[in-house]
Amino acid sequence: MREREFWELLEEVFGRGYGRSLSRDQRLNELDSLTVVEALDAGVEPRTVWNVLCDQMDIPDSTRWGKDHNAPPMPAR
Repeated sequence: MREREFWELLEEVFGRGYGRSLSRDQRLNELDSLTVVEALDAGVEPRTVWNVLCDQMDIPDSTRWGKDHNAPPMPAR
């Protein structure tokens, strides 16, 4: 997942205003309490950030990838 795709999904799933607010204010417990913006700036894979955010916000798999998106493959570790 590219960062551009991350931001598109954020707006689609959460709405533009609420999504942008979440990205600055919501602390992600699984990522050392970084915000979305901080995690992305620190180089965390966008798909990882997306999954952590969606898990924390209880977004089910059926809706977390939006209408026209397929779940991208997980990055190799």
